[in-house]
Amino acid sequence: MLHFLIADSETPDEREARRDSAGKSAGETYAATLRQLHPGVEITIISPADGDAPVLTTAAVRAFDAVFLSGSPLHVYDDTPEVRRQLEFMRTVYAAGTPSFGSCAGLQAAAAAAGGTVRKMPRRMEAGIARRITATAAGRDHPLLAGRPPSWDAPAIHGDEVETLPPGGMILARNAAAQIQAVEIRHDRGVFWGVQYHPELALGEIAVALRRQAESLVDAGLATTTSDVDIHADRLDQLHRDPDHQSARWLLGIDDELADEGRRRTE
Repeated sequence: MLHFLIADSETPDEREARRDSAGKSAGETYAATLRQLHPGVEITIISPADGDAPVLTTAAVRAFDAVFLSGSPLHVYDDTPEVRRQLEFMRTVYAAGTPSFGSCAGLQAAAAAAGGTVRKMPRRMEAGIARRITATAAGRDHPLLAGRPPSWDAPAIHGDEVETLPPGGMILARNAAAQIQAVEIRHDRGVFWGVQYHPELALGEIAVALRRQAESLVDAGLATTTSDVDIHADRLDQLHRDPDHQSARWLLGIDDELADEGRRRTE
C-alpha cells in the first residue's frame, strides 16, 4: 500500500479560516484528491510550519513513498520562524531522497530550500485562472506534463512567484503572467516536481478563495468592484456543480483542460 506524507503549509489560523470557508485545510484538500486518485492510499498530514510540530528525520521521511507540499499564504521570502521551519522541512525531504510534489507556495518553498529565490509578482497577481500555460522544450517530453496539450489553462491564485531556480532546476512550463509555472528540481538526493497553479483544487475551492480575497483583487486592479469578483466566482461554482455548463464555459473562456476534473488533475 502506498503511504503519502502531506505537508500542510498553512499556519493554524489559516487552516481554520480555510476550513470555515472551504470545508478543508489546504493539506486536507490534497488528501481528498489523492484518495480519489489512489483509493486505499495511506496518508499522514503534518504541519511543519507550526512551532509545536514534530521535526521529522531523514529516515522518517524516507519511509514514505512520496511527499506533497500544499499551497499556503506564507511568503517564502519573509524571514519568519514559520518560513524557516517550512524550508528546513523541505531540505530534509531533499536529503531523504523521497520524491516530492508541490503546488503554488509548495513550489516556492521547494525552490527556496534548494537555493532559488522567490519574490512578490512585480506586475499583478494571478487569480482564478492561469491562462495559456505553455510547456518549454524540456517540458514537452517530461512525465509531469504527459497528456497536456501545447497550451492549457489551470486554477491559480498567487501573488508571489519563483524568481530564480536553484542549481539543478529546470523550467517545464511558463505563461505571460509567470515565467516559472512548472519545474523539476534535483537537489541533494531528492527530485521535486511542482507547479505554480493548483491541479489539486476543485473549481468551487477557487471560487471560495476569490471571494475571500475580493478586496485584494480590486486593489490589484483585476476587478473593478467586489461584485465583479462575485460574478466570476459564481461562474466557477456553476462549473463545479455542472462541468458541462456551456454558458459558464463560454463566459469564462475555458475548455476541458480546466472544466473536466480528470483533465484538471493531469499532473
